[in-house]
Amino acid sequence: MELTHIEHLGIAVPSLEEAIPYWEGVMGLTCYAIEEVADQKVRTAFFKLGDTKIELLEPMSEDSTIAKFLETKGQGIHHIAFACKDIEAQLADAENRGIKLIDKQPRKGAEGMTIAFLHPKSTQGILTELCTK
Repeated sequence: MELTHIEHLGIAVPSLEEAIPYWEGVMGLTCYAIEEVADQKVRTAFFKLGDTKIELLEPMSEDSTIAKFLETKGQGIHHIAFACKDIEAQLADAENRGIKLIDKQPRKGAEGMTIAFLHPKSTQGILTELCTK
């Protein structure tokens, strides 16, 4: 795989309104964007730290994947996202190496990114996101 950097860490939270004050007041970061990704049933809040972002993920409905994550695992790190230049090539490479793909085709994500997820059962237990602008 050809990854360029860690794009962001995704953190599942039950409420952006409750989580943002911690990241701003305690950690000293600034929330620069809040966005709804309707097809993923999630609201996101972004913070930048150097070249890496923190993405808070709040479920918009009880049947969203974030709501299910919160129910089973609780608040915390949901995924790690790696930036890459050619997401289709990276997906093909991952699949050729025996990695199970959640997304066989890239889709639209927050901040205008094109994203795809790799299944944690084949990525050392870590939900892994590939993304590109």
